[in-house]
Amino acid sequence: MMADAPLSRLIEPSSALLMVIDLQEKLVPHIHQSDRVVERAVRMIRAARILGVPVVVTEQYPRGLGPTVAPVLEVVPDVKMEKTTFGCLGTPGIRDAVVAPGVRTVILVGIEAHVCVLQTALQALSEGLAVHVVRDAVGSRAIEDADAGLARMSQAGASITTSEMTILELVGDAKRPEFRQVLPLVR
Repeated sequence: MMADAPLSRLIEPSSALLMVIDLQEKLVPHIHQSDRVVERAVRMIRAARILGVPVVVTEQYPRGLGPTVAPVLEVVPDVKMEKTTFGCLGTPGIRDAVVAPGVRTVILVGIEAHVCVLQTALQALSEGLAVHVVRDAVGSRAIEDADAGLARMSQAGASITTSEMTILELVGDAKRPEFRQVLPLVR
């Protein structure tokens, strides 16, 4: 049994869900290293699509904060869920999509790391889900806020990863047919 324990912590694409949190037009320009955060989130979305991992995109009060940014809309134009709660699982429709049969792992990207990403991670953990926060695909306006949010998520039990780590973990084997498709995403 002990030999199998580390494998049980690997992300399984068949039971994972990618959440793209609040990458919106009026928020993104104010985020530290916003271009990198958006690019890495798009990288994660592309990989999820290739690997059959469902994607949920949230928008925090879009009337005030604008729509999802164009680079994200180019890869997931039709999958947006509105919310006003900071923690995504505080909105019933989003909660139902995440706390769903078969979903055991939630992968989080988006903004802000210390508010909506943090509160979503804590909610998902309390639902018994494994949480992976993609460090290079989350951000905040101030780097110290992002760092504090990531530290708190880690202390609560979330795994802090990178987009490359997560993509290759989802693939799992260079012999998997999708490996050649995701390889350009991590090069």
